[in-house]
Amino acid sequence: MRETGNATGAGEPAGAVLLTGGAGFIGSHVAAELMARGRRVVILDSFLTSHPGVIARLERLGHGQPELVTADIRNARALDRLFATRRIGAVVHLAGLKAVGESVTDPLGYFDVNVAGTLTLLRAMQRHGVRDIVFSSSATVYAAPGAGVTENAPLGALNPYGRSKLMVERMLDDLAAAGGGVSAISLRYFNPVGAHPGGLLGEDPRLPPTNLFPCISRAALGTGGRLKVFGTDWPTPDGTGVRDYIHIMDLARGHAAALERIGEAGFAGRHVPVNLGTGRGYSVLEAIAAIERASGRAVPHDLAPRRPGDAAECTADPGLALGLLGWRAELGLDEMARDHWAYASAARLPGIAA
Repeated sequence: MRETGNATGAGEPAGAVLLTGGAGFIGSHVAAELMARGRRVVILDSFLTSHPGVIARLERLGHGQPELVTADIRNARALDRLFATRRIGAVVHLAGLKAVGESVTDPLGYFDVNVAGTLTLLRAMQRHGVRDIVFSSSATVYAAPGAGVTENAPLGALNPYGRSKLMVERMLDDLAAAGGGVSAISLRYFNPVGAHPGGLLGEDPRLPPTNLFPCISRAALGTGGRLKVFGTDWPTPDGTGVRDYIHIMDLARGHAAALERIGEAGFAGRHVPVNLGTGRGYSVLEAIAAIERASGRAVPHDLAPRRPGDAAECTADPGLALGLLGWRAELGLDEMARDHWAYASAARLPGIAA
């Protein structure tokens, strides 16, 4: 591994990983995975869309407790204090807003947090000599959803959320090309679902959910009304839309693999986007059936016409993740449904402060 990091604070071991947004759904699972591997983790979170109770739950997993810094990534002074007093070896940047619909009604808010916030973070990293960053990107950067989307597919996000992710990727392209040894991997997630198998971590949206699995589980629990299935005449095996769902623990392992790869000497000065998906698509009706198997309950749902902007299918080609990172997804739809249901049905919605 090549040397990274900055000045060492008193008693600080080298090579801590800074997780921005580390208390969120994805960030908390990445923290759990890294801590289980013996990595020291510092979480930076403003708790705008996450829950402080996550920190205690991480400790209960038995791999230690992450250090917490409560601050916003747009706060340059707070970032300078953080980097000046700790030896940070790499950053996993997950902090940001992520609701597509909300981004359409508040585009400036999304550009402020996701783009300007990342710029503030990158400047702070540059000032303190931290050169390695794994960025939480999204499959929404692709212009045309389809089957087996590769990283070379045309880019062109269809909403402000996706555009904010693409803007950050462009920044990382230019920063890596500018010299100075900056290395970056942008992980383009497809559809993360599931929960930690220990039952302590999962998805707890503060706003009413729009992602499929939380909507299915709420319908099964009777807390979200009847589920609407939009589109039953797509050119797919059962007529409903097909998406590439990935278990959150597979996604967390993908971050750990990216951190290992980015620290290698030969990777310096590169920015590489990498899909994180299974390469296998599941339809809406298959997802409903999986939750029904996991829960033993019927999921009340109604069939509805297609929504504008939807697509028949969107799945990843995960070949680059295997070749570059040595990573592949291991968990299937039933494991995703099992772990998602176990968490969602444990009376923790909408919060996990207890």
